Amino acid sequence: MPVHDWTRVVAGNFHDFHQTWIAAIRNALNDGRMPDDYYAMAEQVAEGPQPDVIALKARSDGSSASDVEKLGDRAIAVLEHPPRVKYTEAQEREIYAESADRVAVYHANGDRIVAYIEIVSPGNKHSPMEVKKFIEKCNEALERGIHLLIIDILPPGKHDPRGIHAALWNYRYSESHGVTADEPLGLSAYRVDDVPYAYFQPLAVGQPLPDMPAFLTPMHYINVPLDPTYRETYGGVPERWKRVIERRE
Repeated sequence: MPVHDWTRVVAGNFHDFHQTWIAAIRNALNDGRMPDDYYAMAEQVAEGPQPDVIALKARSDGSSASDVEKLGDRAIAVLEHPPRVKYTEAQEREIYAESADRVAVYHANGDRIVAYIEIVSPGNKHSPMEVKKFIEKCNEALERGIHLLIIDILPPGKHDPRGIHAALWNYRYSESHGVTADEPLGLSAYRVDDVPYAYFQPLAVGQPLPDMPAFLTPMHYINVPLDPTYRETYGGVPERWKRVIERRE
């Protein structure tokens, strides 16, 4: 399904879609897509207009087996099958070394969070403060060793003129590829190894959403089915608003 122009409706309409899409992605990931020791949950962020997140977690059961041994054949090895995106970026080791002594993992309710999936909302772009808050939250996750997938299907605003990926990568690391007038939307995946790596795919309204990687370990990922879950979620949008979004009235 081609991605739509969500600027044609108010933020509340996108919020409703956003919340339902979060659930659809969670359900798709938990339906046999991930290795047995991993699961996805939606998490409510209480402060400000930040998006909910899907947390991919690995059970902390005290086992001595490595993460790689537990992955089975459902995870994809990045060296064998690199993510198919337009741009891949890696940070220089010398610059990243400043934060290499930060906490590597994060624990919640006894289970270890390995990745976040976030859908950017209009509130995240509303003001310089909100953009900065969102970027700092993402940067903190990367410093903790948590991988990220950021879904930004909203065009850039005056506070993120080259999109959220460029704002995040430029905040701590270096100049990066950003969205353009022809491709103003962006999908970006981040994996944390010795240095952070970014996989960035710009796209335009009217194009289908590609699968994007969510990393479970620094070298293994699963593909997140963005297009099927988007299509499923859009099917539940009220017809009154579909007419507006699709310019049928």
